[in-house]
Amino acid sequence: MRLVIARCSVDYAGRLSAHLPLATRLLMVKGDGSLLVHSDGGSYKPLNWMSPPCTLEASEPDDDQRGAGVIEVWTVTHKKTADRLIVSIHEVLHDSAHELGVDPGLVKDGVEAHLQRLLAEQIELLGDGYRLVRREYMTAIGPVDILATDASGGSVAVELKRRGDIDGVEQLTRYLELMNRDPRLAPVTGVFAAQEIKPQARTLAEDRGIRCVVLDYDAMRGVDSGHPSLF
Repeated sequence: MRLVIARCSVDYAGRLSAHLPLATRLLMVKGDGSLLVHSDGGSYKPLNWMSPPCTLEASEPDDDQRGAGVIEVWTVTHKKTADRLIVSIHEVLHDSAHELGVDPGLVKDGVEAHLQRLLAEQIELLGDGYRLVRREYMTAIGPVDILATDASGGSVAVELKRRGDIDGVEQLTRYLELMNRDPRLAPVTGVFAAQEIKPQARTLAEDRGIRCVVLDYDAMRGVDSGHPSLF
């Protein structure tokens, strides 16, 4: 992974256009070819990014760019869509590369892993006509817990938590933004499922068009939760 801290501006050209004005940012070039642009805020969500398969080409600025203070231009082009992310670098403050090796991936705790398996087996809990496509559907930024289809055949990404909070909604939002760039899947809707969903998380999810589903873990396991419990 290459980490570059630079004063730069960023332009995205493709299905939509976006501009980030000149500021100091972290540029992450990952081993899979992806580029992520981060600011010193906003938690883990990048300001903009280009997912693989893509190519990065560094070039000299033209006369107008040089006159504006640009010292190098990165053009990241998606191989399938031809979308481009153009990074105009004015000053490099840090540039380093690190070999991270193979990552084993996120290991869920026992309850979340069991919830995932149970919901895959009882996918109808999400609604009539829902069908399982697969568990652990891999994306460039990690696996979506469950990929399903709804009654109309539309793609649905499901994120599972024991306790649903804002971070979980943000995680699902990132998956949806990426998956909706894939014409084989789009349009993709989201379901945020948990044993308990915090009010702030529900508000954020619903504002983003993500449906919230509260799961009864005991009922899914076939356990009678009506009896008194010591815990």
